[in-house]
Amino acid sequence: MLTILDGGMGRELSRRGVHDNTGLWSAQALLDAPDIVLQVHKDFIAAGAKIITSNSYSTIPSYLGKSDLAQSYVELTRLAGRLARQAVQEARKEEVNKEKAHKVEVQVAGSLPPLSESFRPDLVPSGRDVATIYESMVKALEPNVDLFLCETMSSGAEALHAATAAKKYGNGKPVYVAWTLDERPGKGLRSGESIAQALALIEPIEIDAYLFNCTSPEAILQALKELAALTDKPIGGYPNRFNKVDPQWTLDNDVKTSLRADIDIAFFVQMAQQYEAAGATIIGGCCGVGPEYIEALAQVRATALV
Repeated sequence: MLTILDGGMGRELSRRGVHDNTGLWSAQALLDAPDIVLQVHKDFIAAGAKIITSNSYSTIPSYLGKSDLAQSYVELTRLAGRLARQAVQEARKEEVNKEKAHKVEVQVAGSLPPLSESFRPDLVPSGRDVATIYESMVKALEPNVDLFLCETMSSGAEALHAATAAKKYGNGKPVYVAWTLDERPGKGLRSGESIAQALALIEPIEIDAYLFNCTSPEAILQALKELAALTDKPIGGYPNRFNKVDPQWTLDNDVKTSLRADIDIAFFVQMAQQYEAAGATIIGGCCGVGPEYIEALAQVRATALV
């Protein structure tokens, strides 16, 4: 049984005219356009996503501090969770009005992101502050989420920090870990660790599902093949559409990222089918993957089940 995730929130917000000039990225929309965040969630649900992810990827002190909002991270994380839950409730109500209530069974995943920069294992923080921030984010999200998603983890240690807090303070809700990979298929995580090494580090805390995200589709496919031989837990992937990311990239420096032109909807669906053949049961999209991609995947899956 395949569970379809949503796609990328940040790029979708930008596509809809919510621009960030302050380094806050998708958190800016929580301040300026929460209605658009809500609508993006609803559009992913309408497309066929069965898990949507809270817009809390950048509600972290290191980003918010660029606009003197570091102390607002708990409030904004809580808002991100509420908007995702509201989207599910409104989608369900709309289906009830259409007498199709049975079709909307959507879960909310609470996003627990890197606390410094994505793709940068060299910048992963440690210490008491890390534990405190993750604890606060988990507690802020918990009332409105069904599970926690520690995503774009670039190392085993980074995943351990986030997942430990989710397990400790998440009221028993499932915890998923999603690692980001070296773009060269078969080369492990961006930290240089093998998948087996990263898995061994966090296995003792009993993660509920293992995924790979925000990496090229090809690297994720190879990683899924490796992971399937290492665990009997659910596995999955949600790739981005980026060209290779420069190792010195940060969210607001001068190093730019661009999207691959070859990852169109047909290519995305084809890769998703290969993921499923490799053992994945949870598949979606990350940066650059909009509702139209998720809709195409859901339609292909529905046709296959007929």
